[in-house]
Amino acid sequence: MNWIKLEQLLLKALPARAICQAPALDHTQLRAQALSVAAGLQSRGVKRLAVHLEDAADLAIALLGAWRAGVSVLLPADLQAQTRQRWSQEVDLWLTDQPGDVQLHDFTQPGLPGAELDLDQCHLSLCTSGSSGEPKRIDKTLRQLANEVEALELLWGADLGEACIIGSVATQHIYGLLFRVLWPLCAGRPFVRRQLAFSEDLQRASREYPAFAWVASPALLKRMGDNLDWQALSAVRRVFSSGGALPSEAAQSLHQRLQQWPTEILGSSETGGIAWRQGESLWQPFAGVELSQDSDGALLIASPYLPAGHVEHSADAARIATDGRFELLGRLDRIVKLEEKRISLPMLEQALAAHDWVAEARLGVVQENRASLGALLVLSESGLFALREHGRRELTETLRKHLSQHCEALALPRRWRLLRQMPLNSQGKLAQADVEALLLAARPKVPEVLEQSASDGEWSLQLSVPPDLAYFSGHFPKAPVLPGVVQVEWALNLGRQLLNLDGAFAGMEVLKFQQLVRPGDEIQLHLRFDGERGKLYFAYRNDTATCSSGRILLGPAHA
Repeated sequence: MNWIKLEQLLLKALPARAICQAPALDHTQLRAQALSVAAGLQSRGVKRLAVHLEDAADLAIALLGAWRAGVSVLLPADLQAQTRQRWSQEVDLWLTDQPGDVQLHDFTQPGLPGAELDLDQCHLSLCTSGSSGEPKRIDKTLRQLANEVEALELLWGADLGEACIIGSVATQHIYGLLFRVLWPLCAGRPFVRRQLAFSEDLQRASREYPAFAWVASPALLKRMGDNLDWQALSAVRRVFSSGGALPSEAAQSLHQRLQQWPTEILGSSETGGIAWRQGESLWQPFAGVELSQDSDGALLIASPYLPAGHVEHSADAARIATDGRFELLGRLDRIVKLEEKRISLPMLEQALAAHDWVAEARLGVVQENRASLGALLVLSESGLFALREHGRRELTETLRKHLSQHCEALALPRRWRLLRQMPLNSQGKLAQADVEALLLAARPKVPEVLEQSASDGEWSLQLSVPPDLAYFSGHFPKAPVLPGVVQVEWALNLGRQLLNLDGAFAGMEVLKFQQLVRPGDEIQLHLRFDGERGKLYFAYRNDTATCSSGRILLGPAHA
């Protein structure tokens, strides 16, 4: 590939160098637009710029333009009101896709002349939630970013060749920014502009290119199922995964389907890339990354992706092998005290995840009358089967017994929450504060709406029945079944919401229950309202048959 150093991307126009499609953009156009942005920012006297753009090519233009104008850039994680409020005093201008903000097409003036960027004077700030959930700003120089993209190219550039880079992760964070924007820009590889959050979209995009690679998250990779054309997708040059731990089951599944192991990247916003692995348990540090440990066993990191001379003190416990590779042993900052006893949450999570019934586990402290532990669980297929056949109490008691081999009775979770999936944030993380809020929340009483669509006034919804639905406890404790009255209530409430119904419940007609609905089931709900007769028709179906159906009679609205 024709490599261009990151700092030299605005020097010379290269019309034959494609950047992306839909709409098409070449290097000459990218350079011209970036230099126009630079002139516009300079004329406005902007020194600090917040940028949030969904389009990766637009983000590249904004970054290069800002750096050419000597403007430091902040990449906020989102555009929520509290995020804007937090950072508004630290920037002069917001450049986004949102109405009311300055947008990229507002910059139309003649551009500044091309020039080499200063590696030490061009600055970028990233925002991360950290393990506590408190927003944190991390400042980087262009030199740190340039060092990292060059290391990535040395490692994997030959394998990727001219592959188009297709990503499921946001470019507002370090992983997506490096792998989806800066690295392909320097290497001359095309990239897909938009973040593709669903596996079907990833497949569709992959089919458009003779060579492609994926920049993905564990959240997407573990959801990729049998509905995809795996034979066609096996042409993928490399599958990158970062942002959290990729479950070993998901890695093995990808290996079977693609005939290659995913390439997992370990890193953080603070450190950049630390290490990688492919089908092995031990991590291989990136070239130039020097690792050591403090007296508590925490990993210390010196790296060309950190400020010169800085050693990052992580909270990750590790065991470093003689060949320099290492094993992660959990986070030291997730050691809690209960009645003066130190308890490692990562150790207990690993012990729970080792049980056949558990796909993922996160533990937290429940602060009520007396502090105790609680567990968030995503059940495996066999765990879901056990829940359906034996009930919640037997499942949790079995897991407590399993865990008792690894800890004292004090550390056994007293509260359990069963989830369809962990509610990870846009960075693929779950803050400890969110874990503990979920443990304190009441068990759900409504379905999760996965999809919904309307046609000619009728609605079709894809629903997931929460495995921890509150109504299962009494109906029935050892063989949980969704009560018929709850199915009617869900249909009525969703009908009121989607069809704007305000009539009072007046009775039922032709009510039929034909198939059991169990924890974790996905079912379709069809709703149709006959306004002349005041009747709401509903039907629940699974993949093979109707579960229940009927008509709800609605009378006059309540006074």
